Amino acid sequence: MDSLASYKLAADTIRLLSADAIQKAKSGHPGMPMGCADFAFTLWFKHMKHNPANPAWLGRDRFVLSAGHGSMLIYSLLHLFGYGLTMEDLKNFRQWGSPTAGHPEFGHAAGIEVTTGPLGSGLASAVGMAMENKHFAAKVGLDKTDLLDSKIYVIAGDGCMMEGTSHEAASLAGHQKLDNLICFYDDNSISIEGSTSLAFTEDVSMRFKSYGWRVITVDDANDCKKVDAALEDAKKSDGRPVLIVGKTKIGFGAPHKVGTSHCHGEPLGVEELAATKAALGFPAQDFYVPAEVTAMLKKRIAELSDEAAKWNGKFQKWIESDAVRAELVSKLLDKKVPADILEKLLEVTPKDKPTATRASSGAILQKAAALVPSLCGGAADLAPSTKTDVKGAGSFQADNRAGSNFHFGVRELGMALAGNGMALAGTAIPYVSTFFVFSDYMKPAIRLAAIQKLHIIYVFTHDSFFVGEDGPTHQPIEQLAMLRTIPDMTVIRRTALYTSGSESFHF
Repeated sequence: MDSLASYKLAADTIRLLSADAIQKAKSGHPGMPMGCADFAFTLWFKHMKHNPANPAWLGRDRFVLSAGHGSMLIYSLLHLFGYGLTMEDLKNFRQWGSPTAGHPEFGHAAGIEVTTGPLGSGLASAVGMAMENKHFAAKVGLDKTDLLDSKIYVIAGDGCMMEGTSHEAASLAGHQKLDNLICFYDDNSISIEGSTSLAFTEDVSMRFKSYGWRVITVDDANDCKKVDAALEDAKKSDGRPVLIVGKTKIGFGAPHKVGTSHCHGEPLGVEELAATKAALGFPAQDFYVPAEVTAMLKKRIAELSDEAAKWNGKFQKWIESDAVRAELVSKLLDKKVPADILEKLLEVTPKDKPTATRASSGAILQKAAALVPSLCGGAADLAPSTKTDVKGAGSFQADNRAGSNFHFGVRELGMALAGNGMALAGTAIPYVSTFFVFSDYMKPAIRLAAIQKLHIIYVFTHDSFFVGEDGPTHQPIEQLAMLRTIPDMTVIRRTALYTSGSESFHF
């Protein structure tokens, strides 16, 4: 292990790159990157399996910045670790056309695993990633090897913990015993309006313990040695997801604004930035990277490349040992769909008698799942009604990771965001399902899926305003128009005819 002094120097470099970029943009959130720099650098440098030469490497761990407002943290890491973000990209933070947007965007820069910004959405998507990683490994037999023991690492803040979707997602993760999920909670007690005590006084540790998570507490997460020990502990699975509660100081290193809301959502200011550089022992130069940090990272990047190459060799031998298994892996990774799928699905479409569209959809789903191995998903406790249970596919649970029917519980937003994570995992075409009116609860996740251009399917049933006995709370009126206004969202509605007296309605 390199010296702790070197770790601190690298973390301070991240702090100041972040602060410089935000100051230049005259916009952004410097406090979170400065407070989390010690954890993030220690994670990326020592604990996380990744390969800057191939960001899509199958054997990698994944990093999700759920606290997406702190985007300069991940941009600084991607620059320093050689993922292709240039110093000019950092200098163009938050500028039109730059890959360094105000919040991380999937597809805009290599190494960004998921678009984050709406707080809590990253954590919920990470739950879906963790589920699909286990599902894929079990389906192809990688769970019986040490080749795909990947972790999903998350940084979440107080805002993520306050948002309702973190409750839904964390509850699901605990139930599923997702021991490949490790979340760092940046517990800095500061929000934009001031102290979190203004609106947030719950015991987060106790909440996550009640969900079935293991909780590790770090009393000073601006100490790389303590962070290192916590990560070593977190990686030793006991069958539960892990929450690391790290006490940090927002704006760590800033002499006058550290620990205050004044560094949360605004630049440090010219004078405070200069004072911070002096306090950390850096020159006044903007966007400065010490030669020692550059050399240290160059060596580590080479090591990461070698580690990935060794993994690739082992994986190739494993693939070549079984032709049938190799074909399945290929179909899942490529998400292959037969060229004649339409004809095949039409063959099983009910034609001999009038059939409810959800029943017809259910019959088609059975055939589609047989034709497309990567198709999997489930419902928000409504599979018997939405007809989305694939017969004979088993249920994905802690004791059956190969099951392809996912039970999301009554957690519509958590389900939709987990579905996004399943799609981002790269081995699944997920579908999620509920009654059409509850698309209201899912809209933020659907919009994020569209922004990321994800291949995910939403199965909405009971879509008529004539739904009847359940009353107006379950009668979708404006939902169709809402979904059709989302850019890059394809909405297909099956047409039925309803006749009432002398009037006929198409809907």
